[in-house]
Amino acid sequence: MSLPLEGIRVLDLSRVLAGPLVAQMLGDLGAEVIKIERPGEGDDSRNYGPPFLTTEDGRRTRESGFYLSANRNKQSVTVDLGTPLGQDIIRQLARRSDVVVENFRVGALAKFGLDYASLSALNPRLIYLSITGYGQTGGMAHRPGYDAIFQAAGGHMAVTGAPDDLLGGGPTRSGLSLVDILTSQYATIAVLAALNHRGHSPEGRGQYIDIALLDSMVATLSHRGVQYLISGENSPRRGNVGGGGSPSQAFKCADGLIMLTVGNDSQWVRFCEAIGQPELAADQRFAKATRRIENRELLTPTLEATFATRSKAYWLDALARADIPSGPVNELDEVFADAQVRHRGMAVSVPHPLSDKLTLISNPIRFSETPLDRYEAPPTLGQHTESVLRRLLGMTEADLAALKAAEAI
Repeated sequence: MSLPLEGIRVLDLSRVLAGPLVAQMLGDLGAEVIKIERPGEGDDSRNYGPPFLTTEDGRRTRESGFYLSANRNKQSVTVDLGTPLGQDIIRQLARRSDVVVENFRVGALAKFGLDYASLSALNPRLIYLSITGYGQTGGMAHRPGYDAIFQAAGGHMAVTGAPDDLLGGGPTRSGLSLVDILTSQYATIAVLAALNHRGHSPEGRGQYIDIALLDSMVATLSHRGVQYLISGENSPRRGNVGGGGSPSQAFKCADGLIMLTVGNDSQWVRFCEAIGQPELAADQRFAKATRRIENRELLTPTLEATFATRSKAYWLDALARADIPSGPVNELDEVFADAQVRHRGMAVSVPHPLSDKLTLISNPIRFSETPLDRYEAPPTLGQHTESVLRRLLGMTEADLAALKAAEAI
């Protein structure tokens, strides 16, 4: 059965996380993805370990968990972009591609004649995605940056973490590379929209896409950002306490933490029954959602004392029977052992040329007609160089030998 993007070819010039995640998603959707890497070195993220994948006899490979998370369903081709021969290879591949993904600093690829203006002149149908820290314009466009910088500058840290007056309080970064991940989602949507536009435009023209990590973080502020824009007041940090209902937070049980949210007044009545305190539902200080938020500091100690008396399993069962949104605060081992996660197939084992132990996180998209069932292991460095250059560019053994001698591949 065909996949949604079969017939689309992606030339992935990106490194580390945001760009590679875009190319991986396009590969999951069926596109052919050719990942360009530096000879001998490869994607920077190959060195972001430990942990590293190990061989069957326990030897460490150079395949880091970081790299493996963002590069499945790709072919690795090593090309030195700093050489004229390497640049010509990229131009030839771009002529035969639908999408280019790159995350070099502003202007870096123009020096090699590999920018959008140069490549679109060769292939007007080309969709060219550039991911940078600050975008292609503005006074900071040429500055470097990483995920944590944009969590800080884009407001995420300001609304994440415990209040300043609590032990350990203060702005806190996400434990995930959140900006890279979210930027990749915006960028993937942009590429799909550009492909659709190209398919409907009379000339079949591609276009340039400028995506900035800072822009993506600011856009992701969502309701917290708009609340500021309409009120002029900075949003408080609440730690594990939600802002849309009460109670909506983590509670410590006898053997660990659970998270729950009571989102409306009918849930509140069922919640009070479930925890064995129906009298709280009749208490006018807590009867309505607004009153529960206003009197959160009065309500929370009572609930904390209640949840501390029983196990996580006991409370989760009681809350589930009352149809109250709730769940455990899982460590990663518990996540991948969770019955629902396992039922949904969120971990998939794939064969790898160096190991029999590679398990990856599955794509969460579930199509009825075009299921995403292709999971090819992230390639080893340069694994497909010769096969791709033979197949797409018609190179001979003599051509390949000459390129190797010139250190272009």
